[in-house]
Amino acid sequence: MYKVQTIALFGLTLAALSLTACFNNESATHTQENRLKTDFSEKEQQTLRNNMVAIHSTKNEEAIAQLPQGFKFVNEGYFTVAVGTNSFPPLHVLAEDNQTRIGSEIDIAQLIADSLGLKLQVIPTSWENWPLGLASGKFDAVLSNIAVTEQRKQKYDFATYRQDMLTFYVTKDSKIQAIQTPDDIAGLKIVVGSGTNQERLLLKWIENNQQKGLKPAQPIYLEDGAAAALALQSGRVDAYLIPNVMGVWQQANGANIKAVGTLDGSWSVAVAVKKGTGLVNAIQTSINAVIANGKYTQALTRWNLQNEGISKSVINPLIQDK
Repeated sequence: MYKVQTIALFGLTLAALSLTACFNNESATHTQENRLKTDFSEKEQQTLRNNMVAIHSTKNEEAIAQLPQGFKFVNEGYFTVAVGTNSFPPLHVLAEDNQTRIGSEIDIAQLIADSLGLKLQVIPTSWENWPLGLASGKFDAVLSNIAVTEQRKQKYDFATYRQDMLTFYVTKDSKIQAIQTPDDIAGLKIVVGSGTNQERLLLKWIENNQQKGLKPAQPIYLEDGAAAALALQSGRVDAYLIPNVMGVWQQANGANIKAVGTLDGSWSVAVAVKKGTGLVNAIQTSINAVIANGKYTQALTRWNLQNEGISKSVINPLIQDK
């Protein structure tokens, strides 16, 4: 039973790896299917039940005043937001009623809507389709774990709302206690998603080891999450390097893994809007207001993402290559 639960917890992970900070493939595909509530363990279901009620904030007149004169939202009276179609807790997932979408991204969207004096409307949208939907005016903004890159900044405006943290996870009984420097991965087999931010950083560490004459780590590419989970539990691989949001959810719900090191992913996760409309300024002010009043921390904490919080939202942040 425990192994089945572990596999279920990890089953969505590798299929969704490129959802965070896809490095060099703007049109990366996301083929993960929706999971019904019955696919979750009882502990996961209880977490989702506990977080059904939305967190709200107050109207922010400063943010509203920053909306450009004559600006029209896609649907009058609503902040219309695209989120992923997949079930990707703790970011976005269908609640037990199979109708209500909940998660940390939904919470942030709700707080922005409240700040702007609007109701929230959520539109599930595939990763492939959100750029066209945003450009065509199907929705006002996208919250889909989008990492800010220089390439994307040329097309969209961004207001940051979370850090992009990448974490090494091993089994709880692993002899590996810490992965903090390139030296620590010498000779290890590490599961990583192809074409992702985390792969790029891992390959840099491997190159560093090769220059030092150390035994290089071996990146392992497994498209099937269940196979990856079995590989880790059986000892065929030594670690995963995955977006921290995934590991946090798994740990909180009983997976046999522990975090042994975190990388700064170079990019921030941000709300994406049409470039040049001015909406991004009002969104940034809204985010900073809920950071100040504590609602932002409340939203992240109930999904165990408080360590990924930011102290200030930034518009189109400078990307520092690492």
